[in-house]
Amino acid sequence: MDIFQLLVNKLNDLSLEKIFPFVKPPLILSDINGRADELYLTDTTLRDGQQAWKILSVEESLKIYELLVEIANGSSVIRTTELFLYTPKDRQVVRGIIEFGARYPEPIGWIRASLDELRLVIEAGLQETTILTSISDFHIKYKFGLDREKVIEKYLEVAETAMKNGITPRCTLEDITRADIDRNVVPFVERLIRLSERYGVPFRLKLPDTLGVGLPFPDVPPPRGIPAIIRRLTGIGVSPGNIIFHGHNDFGLAVANSLASWIYGANGVETTIAGIGERAGNTPMEPMLLHLSGLRNGLNLTKIREIPRILEETGFSIPEFYPVIGRNAFKTKAGIHVDGFLKNPQVYLPFDPEAVLGIKPTVDITPYSGRAAVLLWLRKHVPHIADGIDKDHPLIQQLYNEIVRIFNETKRSTPLSDEEMFQLLQNVIKVK
Repeated sequence: MDIFQLLVNKLNDLSLEKIFPFVKPPLILSDINGRADELYLTDTTLRDGQQAWKILSVEESLKIYELLVEIANGSSVIRTTELFLYTPKDRQVVRGIIEFGARYPEPIGWIRASLDELRLVIEAGLQETTILTSISDFHIKYKFGLDREKVIEKYLEVAETAMKNGITPRCTLEDITRADIDRNVVPFVERLIRLSERYGVPFRLKLPDTLGVGLPFPDVPPPRGIPAIIRRLTGIGVSPGNIIFHGHNDFGLAVANSLASWIYGANGVETTIAGIGERAGNTPMEPMLLHLSGLRNGLNLTKIREIPRILEETGFSIPEFYPVIGRNAFKTKAGIHVDGFLKNPQVYLPFDPEAVLGIKPTVDITPYSGRAAVLLWLRKHVPHIADGIDKDHPLIQQLYNEIVRIFNETKRSTPLSDEEMFQLLQNVIKVK
């Protein structure tokens, strides 16, 4: 039976409160066939995120790393963080992270398939490094101008040298969702397996959906079908623990593909904070942490709310409607939504953001938010006035009438601020 049908059957046997417990995010994933404790994230904010955004200073890089440490909270949920080694600044960041002394996220390198660049990894004292092993014929032919056999030999030389030095190679199969799986991917991976057996050093595979063309559906064949690719790799002996999916969001499917990769056999998913990355970005860390929090313990999810502040300090602004960390993520303006929230917060919230993330749900005051929003605002800011009254109370109606008048007369398009609401309340009470 399909795993999704099993999940549906399981949900049908549960009460509403058990399906959607308000004190934590609803469990979207099942127990992943007993692999829940093995699932993890790897972060590439300081590599893929940085190269697509801006050059981060040492101080900015270490602030982001320290935040990842706080979110991981000693657990291996955020297992590694990927780093460049090219410039003196890059190497200073690596030294700073090593000196920080946290077990997780563990720093790993990122290099091209070059022996000279591998030496940088050895000199830095890192135990693992990503090696760029572009695998589609688009890259092999047009980027390198070589035939596939010569390119794969070059990749294997660097991977073997890494293993000889006790370094775990993480071969990133760039553009795998446009690659020839049988002629390019499988022969390369089978030779990696033999090298790993010879040297007793593991290898990992990163599966980049480089242009975001991958699909999360199990019946889609490779190379576009993410489940099919992973089944093919595990079928030739690659351990799920050594498969990491790297999604891009060009078609809005990065999170869906990442979840599918977990369900169908990969243990790792690569992310960046706020999804920062090439073009439309990478798989964002924040929703993946929420999905994973129902399966793994140890995370400090309240630290997620620090992400916007740290990014804004570096000049990056989170879109208002961004999931989890956008300013509007747990805010409502629509009157119907506010009215439902007034009766029971669970009507229009998937979980309690204050309990899970330390973020209080809020409401914006406009004519469309209705009298329920006015009452909610009063309960939050002046509870002694709101005590014992409902949205039909004359004070609520009078305040709402004034709100409508202001918007009609001024042609205003933005919500009233708290300061404006306090002034309006003062005026209404004074008139009474």
